[in-house]
Amino acid sequence: MKRQIIQPPGMPSNRVLSHGVRVGDFIWTAGAIGRDPVTGAMPEDIRGQTRQALSNVRAVLEAGGSSLASVVKVNIYLTEITLRDAVNEVYLEFFPSEQPGRTAIGGAQFAAGVLVEIEAVAVVES
Repeated sequence: MKRQIIQPPGMPSNRVLSHGVRVGDFIWTAGAIGRDPVTGAMPEDIRGQTRQALSNVRAVLEAGGSSLASVVKVNIYLTEITLRDAVNEVYLEFFPSEQPGRTAIGGAQFAAGVLVEIEAVAVVES
Protein backbone atom coordinates (compact mmCIF):
# COMPACT_ATOMS: atom_id res chain seq x y z
CA MET A 1 0.00 0.00 0.00
CA LYS A 2 1.08 3.53 -0.69
CA ARG A 3 1.93 5.95 2.13
CA GLN A 4 0.43 9.43 1.99
CA ILE A 5 2.23 12.11 4.00
CA ILE A 6 -0.18 14.50 5.73
CA GLN A 7 0.82 18.15 5.96
CA PRO A 8 -2.02 20.20 7.51
CA PRO A 9 -2.53 23.70 6.08
CA GLY A 10 -0.89 26.34 8.27
CA MET A 11 1.18 23.82 10.23
CA PRO A 12 4.91 24.31 9.68
CA SER A 13 6.64 21.38 8.02
CA ASN A 14 9.27 19.53 9.97
CA ARG A 15 12.26 18.03 8.21
CA VAL A 16 12.65 15.14 10.67
CA LEU A 17 9.05 13.90 10.82
CA SER A 18 5.67 13.88 9.12
CA HIS A 19 2.75 15.27 11.11
CA GLY A 20 0.70 12.34 9.91
CA VAL A 21 0.89 9.35 7.62
CA ARG A 22 -2.06 7.69 5.93
CA VAL A 23 -1.87 4.11 4.70
CA GLY A 24 -5.10 2.73 3.31
CA ASP A 25 -7.91 3.61 5.69
CA PHE A 26 -5.68 4.39 8.68
CA ILE A 27 -3.91 7.55 9.83
CA TRP A 28 -1.08 7.67 12.35
CA THR A 29 -0.24 11.08 13.79
CA ALA A 30 3.15 12.13 15.07
CA GLY A 31 3.29 13.20 18.68
CA ALA A 32 1.69 16.63 19.03
CA ILE A 33 2.63 19.09 21.74
CA GLY A 34 0.72 22.13 22.92
CA ARG A 35 2.40 24.68 20.66
CA ASP A 36 0.13 26.78 18.45
CA PRO A 37 1.33 26.09 14.89
CA VAL A 38 0.57 29.64 13.72
CA THR A 39 1.83 31.80 16.59
CA GLY A 40 4.36 29.41 18.12
CA ALA A 41 2.92 30.18 21.55
CA MET A 42 2.62 27.41 24.13
CA PRO A 43 0.52 27.65 27.28
CA GLU A 44 2.37 27.13 30.54
CA ASP A 45 -0.38 25.03 32.14
CA ILE A 46 -1.26 21.41 31.45
CA ARG A 47 -4.88 22.10 30.50
CA GLY A 48 -3.90 24.66 27.87
CA GLN A 49 -1.15 22.45 26.47
CA THR A 50 -3.50 19.45 26.32
CA ARG A 51 -6.19 21.48 24.56
CA GLN A 52 -3.72 22.75 21.94
CA ALA A 53 -2.09 19.33 21.47
CA LEU A 54 -5.49 17.74 20.82
CA SER A 55 -6.37 20.58 18.45
CA ASN A 56 -3.13 19.86 16.59
CA VAL A 57 -4.00 16.15 16.40
CA ARG A 58 -7.45 17.06 15.08
CA ALA A 59 -5.90 19.27 12.36
CA VAL A 60 -3.71 16.39 11.16
CA LEU A 61 -6.62 13.95 11.10
CA GLU A 62 -8.88 16.35 9.23
CA ALA A 63 -6.14 17.09 6.68
CA GLY A 64 -5.95 13.34 6.07
CA GLY A 65 -9.70 12.87 5.68
CA SER A 66 -10.57 11.66 9.17
CA SER A 67 -11.70 13.18 12.48
CA LEU A 68 -11.49 12.78 16.23
CA ALA A 69 -14.71 10.73 16.07
CA SER A 70 -12.79 8.08 14.12
CA VAL A 71 -9.85 7.76 16.52
CA VAL A 72 -9.26 4.19 17.68
CA LYS A 73 -6.15 4.68 19.86
CA VAL A 74 -4.49 7.55 21.73
CA ASN A 75 -1.12 7.59 23.47
CA ILE A 76 -0.46 10.38 25.96
CA TYR A 77 3.01 11.07 27.33
CA LEU A 78 3.31 13.24 30.46
CA THR A 79 6.22 14.65 32.39
CA GLU A 80 4.40 13.60 35.57
CA ILE A 81 1.60 11.03 35.81
CA THR A 82 0.03 13.27 38.48
CA LEU A 83 -1.03 15.57 35.60
CA ARG A 84 -3.40 12.86 34.31
CA ASP A 85 -6.53 14.16 36.08
CA ALA A 86 -6.18 17.62 34.52
CA VAL A 87 -5.49 16.04 31.12
CA ASN A 88 -8.61 13.89 31.50
CA GLU A 89 -10.79 16.98 32.03
CA VAL A 90 -9.70 18.43 28.69
CA TYR A 91 -9.60 15.03 26.96
CA LEU A 92 -13.32 14.57 27.64
CA GLU A 93 -14.04 17.85 25.85
CA PHE A 94 -12.59 16.30 22.68
CA PHE A 95 -13.82 12.73 23.29
CA PRO A 96 -17.13 13.15 25.18
CA SER A 97 -18.42 9.64 24.37
CA GLU A 98 -17.25 6.40 22.79
CA GLN A 99 -13.68 7.05 23.85
CA PRO A 100 -10.89 5.33 21.92
CA GLY A 101 -8.39 2.96 23.47
CA ARG A 102 -5.80 4.96 25.38
CA THR A 103 -2.48 4.74 27.15
CA ALA A 104 -1.10 7.42 29.47
CA ILE A 105 2.56 7.26 30.47
CA GLY A 106 4.27 9.48 33.04
CA GLY A 107 7.95 10.29 33.39
CA ALA A 108 8.54 11.51 29.84
CA GLN A 109 11.30 14.04 29.24
CA PHE A 110 10.67 16.81 26.74
CA ALA A 111 12.16 20.13 25.71
CA ALA A 112 11.86 22.87 28.34
CA GLY A 113 8.28 23.83 29.13
CA VAL A 114 6.58 20.91 27.36
CA LEU A 115 4.34 18.93 29.73
CA VAL A 116 2.42 16.63 27.37
CA GLU A 117 2.66 14.98 23.96
CA ILE A 118 -0.26 13.19 22.29
CA GLU A 119 -0.42 10.87 19.29
CA ALA A 120 -3.36 9.05 17.74
CA VAL A 121 -4.40 6.38 15.27
CA ALA A 122 -7.65 6.89 13.37
CA VAL A 123 -9.62 5.23 10.62
CA VAL A 124 -10.82 7.05 7.54
CA GLU A 125 -14.54 6.37 7.24
CA SER A 126 -15.82 5.58 3.76
